[in-house]
Amino acid sequence: MNKQIITTLFLLAYGPVALACDLCKENQPRGLENITHGAGPSGNMDYIITWSAVVIVAFTLFFSVKYLVRPKENDPDHIKNIVWDKNYGDHGGQ
Repeated sequence: MNKQIITTLFLLAYGPVALACDLCKENQPRGLENITHGAGPSGNMDYIITWSAVVIVAFTLFFSVKYLVRPKENDPDHIKNIVWDKNYGDHGGQ
């Protein structure tokens, strides 16, 4: 709980400092100004790399949530069925 409070206070105190300064705002491309310090993407290849990473992360997030919510493990030989098997561990009624 204390870590969450400290992190929140840190972000509230130093969040505006992380935004771009006036010079960096002018050097950033349109649409990305006031996000961070630095020159920003320097060419089309930077945009291709960035958007490729965004697509990969989106697919990964989608499928991880999909298989977490509905795993569709209906195969009778699936490992989970050892745990769910009612006869597993049964010692003949003893």
